[in-house]
Amino acid sequence: MLTATMLVLLMTIPGLALFYGGMVRAKNLLSVLMQCFAITALISVLWMLFGYSVAFSTQGMQPGVTNLHSFVGGLDRAMFAGMTPASLYSHVPESVFAMFQLTFAIITPALIVGAVAERMKFSALLIFTGGWFTVAYLPMAHMVWGGPGAFLGDLGVLDFAGGTVVHINAGIAGLVACLMLGRRRGYPHVPMPPHNLGYTLIGASMLWLGWFGFNAGSAVAANGSAGMAMLVTQVATAAAALGWTAIEWVVHRRASVLGIASGAVAGLVAITPAAGTIGPGGALLLGALAGVICFFGATRLKRRLGYDDSLDVFGVHAIAGIVGALLTGPFAAHALGGFGNVAHPLGQLWIQARGVAFTVVWSAGLTWAVLKLIDATLGLRVDDEQEQVGLDLALHDERAYNLS
Repeated sequence: MLTATMLVLLMTIPGLALFYGGMVRAKNLLSVLMQCFAITALISVLWMLFGYSVAFSTQGMQPGVTNLHSFVGGLDRAMFAGMTPASLYSHVPESVFAMFQLTFAIITPALIVGAVAERMKFSALLIFTGGWFTVAYLPMAHMVWGGPGAFLGDLGVLDFAGGTVVHINAGIAGLVACLMLGRRRGYPHVPMPPHNLGYTLIGASMLWLGWFGFNAGSAVAANGSAGMAMLVTQVATAAAALGWTAIEWVVHRRASVLGIASGAVAGLVAITPAAGTIGPGGALLLGALAGVICFFGATRLKRRLGYDDSLDVFGVHAIAGIVGALLTGPFAAHALGGFGNVAHPLGQLWIQARGVAFTVVWSAGLTWAVLKLIDATLGLRVDDEQEQVGLDLALHDERAYNLS
């Protein structure tokens, strides 16, 4: 669990930071790296102050009874109250479990950075991160993983490692945020190609590696469930990378570095909710479907609707998260090679669909409310001159490269 925790932290810094940093224009590289790094620090402090308690406190929860604590935890564990070196969560030290879950809490709002890259104020982003983490992420984590009495858990929603909590939650938030901020100057008429795809591929490789901690670590044990979660993560990711590359080759007559990296991330996202219940055959099919569907989500759908999701947070994380969450139900069935306790795959599909729909509405509504409040007070977006100069110089008075 210590190793898994470090791997998940690696996913944000430096993995996600480099993955996103390579895709923006050179004048905004430092701003993206700074945002990921600062979010890591901010969420770590908030997690200690109240986050862990709100997400995982069991105070007032009753199995099968829906009350306030079915949706949000209490504050009895604020500041890690009562935690000692001897405290256990299940059969691991509670301190390790709390740290492991902190890494999930860090990467989820960091994913949203990709949707608002190159145009959001640094100050607004930090305030949004703190607010969204408090009202959107923590209750969602509690509703899914809070234990007996948690709303979505009691509903029967399967989410092994964060399809709803992390990826749909962040992906929908990213879509709402990019719509509220508006398009970047010149988009879509001015070309805005990635400035360093080497960074992006290195970042994607770190995400792939770190995801083994994300999924295998969610077994909270060194056992067969963790081992199978690692295996199916590899299979799904490889299949998605090849699926995206194949369809891109058919459509555009070439395979791209950005495409294969994006396909791999789509596979990682899709397998996340299913990693504890799916078999290798199902993982192969799920990954291939995710790669193909997300290709069209990040290209055709984005162009058709005209939104400026800078780095395809919605097109990859929300769409792959939805695909993975829905298909977790059928693929958990023993008849389809799964390992879940699912007797009726279609019934579980309906339960998963209800969980997805709830997450979409939850994330969209709360994201809109937090952003609306910030926009009415501080303002969300840099001015035209700052955007033209680039956020590295305009907001941080630094640049990644010596241009003299």
